[in-house]
Amino acid sequence: MIYKTFQDLELSALGMGCMRLPVIDGDDAKVDEAAAFQMVDEAMAGGVNYYDTAWGYHSGNSELALGKALARYPREKFYIADKFPGYDLANMPKVKEIFEEQLKKCQVDHFDFYLFHNVCEMNIDAYLDPKYGIYDYLMEQKKNGRIRHLGFSCHGAMPVLKRFLEAYGKDMEFCQLQLNYIDWTFQNGKEKVDLLNEYHIPVWVMEPLRGGRLARLSDQEAAPLKAMRPDETIPAWAFRFLQSIPSVTMVLSGMSDLEQMKANIATFQTEAPLNEKEMAGLMEVAGGMVSQTALPCTACHYCVSHCPKGLNIPELLALYNEHSFTGGGFLAPMALSAIPQDKWPSACIGCRSCEKVCPQQLKISEAMADFTAKLNG
Repeated sequence: MIYKTFQDLELSALGMGCMRLPVIDGDDAKVDEAAAFQMVDEAMAGGVNYYDTAWGYHSGNSELALGKALARYPREKFYIADKFPGYDLANMPKVKEIFEEQLKKCQVDHFDFYLFHNVCEMNIDAYLDPKYGIYDYLMEQKKNGRIRHLGFSCHGAMPVLKRFLEAYGKDMEFCQLQLNYIDWTFQNGKEKVDLLNEYHIPVWVMEPLRGGRLARLSDQEAAPLKAMRPDETIPAWAFRFLQSIPSVTMVLSGMSDLEQMKANIATFQTEAPLNEKEMAGLMEVAGGMVSQTALPCTACHYCVSHCPKGLNIPELLALYNEHSFTGGGFLAPMALSAIPQDKWPSACIGCRSCEKVCPQQLKISEAMADFTAKLNG
């Protein structure tokens, strides 16, 4: 196992994400604890010492299962990370209550790592609102040793990341981002990493395989990668990409069975970053994958002034592209929840005024209708 130095700690470069533990009868709320124990045992045997859970994973049962699994090991053998669930605004006044409950569920007296969970458009105002006392409470717990390292995860766009860093960046020790070779450009991953570098904040990675999509390339997509590294597995390319980014310290993978666990541990026995030619080839593959579903909007904004409903069309198209490529997911609906409903894609009246001035000749009205149908489907 490769280890990365973080302050005075040596962290396994691969961490076990506990959002996709084995479940019983396909019920996400019913964690198969026996299978989860096996996975933790396999991770421990393979040198993994970082375990990431959250309040909402498996309807609250991820923390319980992980707590039971890790309780069988000496406390000094692992680092555990948990998060304050600000993705639900109803939780904002409950930081103390939730934190205390999380410690009990995980069977620990402190968290090695703790995060503001899912900083995004929908909750940034609440996270920054002093009336909830979230920042003050978490800083107090850090002072008291009940949080050893404080950070945040972010699914928001660049403006949200900038606001959070401007407010709390001086006290953040790490940032967890959705980062992979698709989102390096598709979700402005490179710009986010560059901004974090300005604050000297190391990167923790979530969704390295983008929900498994990057483990399942078509033969056509995989061919150029196989030509460059015949012995490298397709999932390993996602990890080799991340090994090529100097500020990446931790890569979390939400492994759901032993075979995935064994394969990922095998990959992380070696560090094999991409060379310039391999990186260019991988980016070409990524671009081809995105272009199959994404509309090539350049965000010139010519369309905006011609929309009688005042829609932010480039923003909506970016969310449409995300939703279409992912085949659904929570990111687009989450971002839309921060926008007034009269500015949603469903507000498009199909007048096509925007299309008359679009340099890319995009069929915007059709995209808005399709986006609405997908959201309602």
